[in-house]
Amino acid sequence: MPLHLEIVTPEKKIFSDTVDHVYLPGADGELGILPSHAGLVTALQPGVLRYLHQGVEVSLAIGSGFAEVNQTKVIVLTDAALGEAEIDEAATEEAIKRAEEALAGIDHSVDAEEVAYLQGVIAKSAAALLFKRSGR
Repeated sequence: MPLHLEIVTPEKKIFSDTVDHVYLPGADGELGILPSHAGLVTALQPGVLRYLHQGVEVSLAIGSGFAEVNQTKVIVLTDAALGEAEIDEAATEEAIKRAEEALAGIDHSVDAEEVAYLQGVIAKSAAALLFKRSGR
């Protein structure tokens, strides 16, 4: 039984094809998905999504999001999905620095939404840097 993977960001569909397996950075740790997997919906944390497509393992740095899994399909909805070549280390480091500075300068008890946004930027950027530097 084939496993169909779709990876979608707000900007575009990143990938849609049959794969052998998928590894997702779930909120509680890495999830391995094979054909005939039990159905589930899970939150995703920033990290590395991997899948095996036509004998080649592909890795992407993803942001937060959700995945829906059933026996034949995995749908990943994420705010970002980047290959290693798409990640600019200097720009990513600068984004982390700006977010950390902004986070230090706001009242956490008053602006919880901004705090959560900045923490998300830091987590997503840190995951992308780790992915880029690991050479996956």
